[in-house]
Amino acid sequence: MPRFSVIVPAYQVQAYLPACLESVLSQSYDDLELIVVDDRSPDACGEIADEFAARDARVRAVRTARHEAPGPAREEGPGPARNAGIAEATGDYLVFLDGDDTLTPHALRSIADRLKETGEPDVLVHGHALVPWTGEVVRDPFAGVLSEQGPAPFRLEDRPGLLRVRASAWNKVCRREFVGDGGFAFPPGRHTDLGWSHPALMAAESIATLERVCVHHRQRSVPATAGRADFDVFDQYDRVFGYVDARPELAQWRPVLFRRMVDDLWAVFSGRGRVPRETRAEFLRRARDHYRAHRTPGHPAPVGSRLRHTTIRLNLYRTHRALELGRLLGRRIARPTVRLATALRAAALRLHYRVQLRLPVRADRALFAAYGDRGHGCNPGALEEAFRTLAPHIRTAWVAAPEHHHTIPTATRRITPDTAAYWTALARSKYLVHNTDFDRRLVKRPGQVLVQTHHGTPLKHMGLDLRERPAASHELDFVALLRGVDQWDYVLSPNRHATLTWQRVHPGRYTVLPYGQPRNDVFQRATSEDVRRLRESLGVPEGTVAILYAPTHRDYRRTQHLRLDLERLLRRLGPGFVVLARAHHRHGGPLVPVPTPRVIDVSDHPSVESLCLASDALVTDYSSLMFDYAGLDRPIVIHADDREAFEAARGTYFDLRSFAPGAIARSEDELIDIFASGHWRGSRSTQLRSAFRERFCPYDDGRAAERVVRHVVLGEPQSPPVIPPAERHPVPSAAAGRAPLTSVPRSAVETTRAETTAAETL
Repeated sequence: MPRFSVIVPAYQVQAYLPACLESVLSQSYDDLELIVVDDRSPDACGEIADEFAARDARVRAVRTARHEAPGPAREEGPGPARNAGIAEATGDYLVFLDGDDTLTPHALRSIADRLKETGEPDVLVHGHALVPWTGEVVRDPFAGVLSEQGPAPFRLEDRPGLLRVRASAWNKVCRREFVGDGGFAFPPGRHTDLGWSHPALMAAESIATLERVCVHHRQRSVPATAGRADFDVFDQYDRVFGYVDARPELAQWRPVLFRRMVDDLWAVFSGRGRVPRETRAEFLRRARDHYRAHRTPGHPAPVGSRLRHTTIRLNLYRTHRALELGRLLGRRIARPTVRLATALRAAALRLHYRVQLRLPVRADRALFAAYGDRGHGCNPGALEEAFRTLAPHIRTAWVAAPEHHHTIPTATRRITPDTAAYWTALARSKYLVHNTDFDRRLVKRPGQVLVQTHHGTPLKHMGLDLRERPAASHELDFVALLRGVDQWDYVLSPNRHATLTWQRVHPGRYTVLPYGQPRNDVFQRATSEDVRRLRESLGVPEGTVAILYAPTHRDYRRTQHLRLDLERLLRRLGPGFVVLARAHHRHGGPLVPVPTPRVIDVSDHPSVESLCLASDALVTDYSSLMFDYAGLDRPIVIHADDREAFEAARGTYFDLRSFAPGAIARSEDELIDIFASGHWRGSRSTQLRSAFRERFCPYDDGRAAERVVRHVVLGEPQSPPVIPPAERHPVPSAAAGRAPLTSVPRSAVETTRAETTAAETL
């Protein structure tokens, strides 16, 4: 008897079914059977199911008796196919997936662990994410309801908010005996999940939750239902209320289900293309009748949804239609008006810039920016502070979007991009400092000094080397790139490798300043009290080891998903570890959709240097952050599980395996072993880090920003001498000197494997 029976109905999903089945069969927890129900699909779903069954004994192909001939979209929905799968299932628990869904890596292991922790509940509700056709991963807005804190298992009355979570079969795991004893079966219809999910939750004697995202549910296109298929929602709610009416002990759920019904009816009615125009009036009449039939007196509508309740209760179809037409007309009028206003504003700004270019350059002005229009930080941020300290006669300004203005010091002028103030500063400031590039429309004037700081030591291919890397260049305009390089006067370099690389991939007449990275000066100036305060502000528990996890951007992937199961990592390492998860600045959002007390998402933290100071070790892959972190002289572990793919898409300037900053893990299990065995901060790791620091941090002694300002602004070519690495004393981590933490007990086999892995990777 397997632990899980994974049931997958398949109908016209031949393009997605292989990925769905592979996501199940590749799970690290393999005690399962996979039941693929070919719903007499007119495409190749049946053949695909047979192929998988032939190659893996855990797969069984089942066929329903319906859909003997190809026809329109099925009106019975996936319910009967799921019932056929349940009849064939032998596992302890039932897991449902649609044919175009996928399980996330290690999902079944996490589910199995949670079931064991909570005493084998009847139903486990786990996290999910929607994947629209655009490719991004969208977490369920009610994911917070799945918090694992508090007693478990529980009954629905203990946490009624679970009824707000999407009523789907694929975000629930149900005990097979509970399903059989309760006589639960999926009703036919498009909205079959409503008639299953709500009754199952209300009847369950024990429920547990799992916050982890276990399923990615694909939304292939904007819903466009043919005919009257969505009218099935009325029948489904009739079944749900009929189930409640037949069981007086469930009467307390009528008001909650009624509010949920109104929300679902409105979602169908107002959804784009869900209800054809010729049937919308009829749909709203049916909704009104259901409103009157199932409403429980004495329970007013929530304030935030009273408008939809009123529209449905009074059948205000004509009023709603008039409002829709008014909004449509307003949008049609507003769009050309906005376009005209935008064009006039752009023309006015271009004229303003041309006027400013004819006025004198101000020798006492300096303009700074980082990563486009992000906030104060990185090398330009450190230089801006040094300008104010060492050259107080120069007034500094920082360019950033309004949402980042709070990061800019009060003594620095704040400028919003593409405003009159921005173009004035760009035209008349003598010093221009950036770590990427200013606006491509910049006209470099005689007397202006442009300092290009970059933002790290190059490990990945950059500049002209990307000509042979189309996956990474994304149609980069190399002519415009070289035109920008021609405007640079100074380029900062942290080491000899960077100097040689920049001069080759960014050929120009600029002067290289091998002075180190100003943003790393803080590593030599910070104190232990600063570290303590930073950890406290981030919520790092005292006495724990904080691992900074900072992966880089993958050019070969359309979506940047989390490559590590951080919850599993922490479960294996024990309570003495926490993770600070930091997304790459091109990621565009948090790295962890739902943070937990032990997995802290710090993607929006304005200072990566502060995160380095607050952490005790760095785990990364190919990020240039490793070169900065080496200056702190703290442990670094490389997690390189996709080296071949990354090398093929982006390429690196040297093989990390031949010159590593510490231990290298080729898989998640190896990474766990490196930390569990203590090799992450062992003597061999220390030796590797020392050699790495000698090579790549020769100038990071805490005075890089001072050297730049004295040379560029004050005209003092004799910069302060560089302190040798052996004489530097960066602030130690909070875990420095602490006895090694004990992690989860490991068998002798695991211990031997950990030592072997560490020896190989070091």
